[in-house]
Amino acid sequence: MAAALPRPHRFDVYLASGGLLGGLLLLAVDLTTRPADEPIVLLPGLWPILLPLVVMSGCELLRRTAPRVALLTGTAAMALDTVTQGSVATVLMFTDLVYAGVLYGPPASARRIPRITGLLTVAGTVVPFAVWRVPEALLIGVVTGAVAFGPAATGWIVRNHRDAAIAARLRAEQTTLLAEMDRSQAVIAERARMARELHDMVANHLSAIAIHSTAALSIDDPRTSREALGVIRENSVAGLAEMRRLIGILRDGSGDQEPAAAPTLDGLDALVEGARANGLDVTLDADHGRVPAPVELAAYRIVQESLTNALKHARPGRVTVALVRRDDMLDVRVSSPYGRRDGPRAPGSGAGLVGMRERAALLGGTFEAGPEGTTWTVRASFPVTEGDPA
Repeated sequence: MAAALPRPHRFDVYLASGGLLGGLLLLAVDLTTRPADEPIVLLPGLWPILLPLVVMSGCELLRRTAPRVALLTGTAAMALDTVTQGSVATVLMFTDLVYAGVLYGPPASARRIPRITGLLTVAGTVVPFAVWRVPEALLIGVVTGAVAFGPAATGWIVRNHRDAAIAARLRAEQTTLLAEMDRSQAVIAERARMARELHDMVANHLSAIAIHSTAALSIDDPRTSREALGVIRENSVAGLAEMRRLIGILRDGSGDQEPAAAPTLDGLDALVEGARANGLDVTLDADHGRVPAPVELAAYRIVQESLTNALKHARPGRVTVALVRRDDMLDVRVSSPYGRRDGPRAPGSGAGLVGMRERAALLGGTFEAGPEGTTWTVRASFPVTEGDPA
């Protein structure tokens, strides 16, 4: 089955109806564009005017849905109208078909129609003047330009403005989409950062609480229970302080809270002392010098998380922490006894290793963690540039 023609636009129906009714009204009052005795009029009388008028009205219905067909058919109707007494309504509807052909037609037609009508205007000006040598002959070119080239040029201008507006709207939509994507990525990155900070700040204290509470429940000794409760209380208070600090960072700043200082490598001694208080045998060898603040924070968090993992999973034995500055690299190494552990353990989720690896990757460093014989070793390297602002 042949595809059905699209329905005409409502405005085009009004335009066609108005043009037809207006043309009939002009015929009713015997108003035409030229007298019946003019030499060019080959079909005198009012009835021959009806055919091009009706055809032109029908073409107006297609001005938006099939502009090329409408313009070609309207051109034939206009040619027929020129050998009659002529109708003003027919001429006006033809100018609209030229305008619509440029505005709604394909790009190729929109480029060709102004050129063709421009050439016709020039020819309609030069040729009659060259033949008749009278100034009145120039009026043919003026009429041709008003009927054909003027509407085509107007349609070209309107089409350019319309295309520019569409392109601007598309750019605005693309900009909005990119901004939304950037916002979503920023939110995801911020959530990941918050998750790392929360895990690193609180996991150490909660692991110590879990291990010592398990020991207190499994050993029926008042002295051991009292020592375990003391460690639990210390870690609870410290964990609560860390949580309050994180909440203060996340809360909308009102200016009434002092900003909390980020941990630095100078706090490794206190971190190691806390690990010893929780029962780890830790040694620290730090020779790092001055490093940028992002590297300092990442190295501190990796050492903190490594000690937390040692507290939860390592066998009894010595844990070594070493930080060494080699040229433009800072190497962090934490080793702990590896093997099956007897006694209370805290469950692990694996988020700690993921967070350490993300911290190293964000700074362009490397991260490795795994067993080496009887030890579990965490190794991280960060690029350091001398003179970077801390």
